[in-house]
Amino acid sequence: MNISKSTENGQTVLKLNGRLDTTTAPDFQDTLLGEIKTGKSILLDFSELAYVSSAGLRSLLTGQKAVAAGGQTMTLRHVSDEIMEVFDMTGFSDILTIESA
Repeated sequence: MNISKSTENGQTVLKLNGRLDTTTAPDFQDTLLGEIKTGKSILLDFSELAYVSSAGLRSLLTGQKAVAAGGQTMTLRHVSDEIMEVFDMTGFSDILTIESA
């Protein structure tokens, strides 16, 4: 998985490309938590993300808890139907802030 970083309207944008799974989740979580420490809100662009495993879900939950504790926000956008189905089945769609298409 590749993660590209940019800034949009004062928030950090992390664009994920590939698979968020057992192999890539630790690096993603480290990157996400590092960006959260900057104090900026986070926008996760999932337009090129193909898959999320339970390890990926765990890293998203860790990030959500960290932004909530810091008074920031974390928003997901361009979530595919397949990944949205995983979020719906696991209840993550109730926990995460997801922009509608």
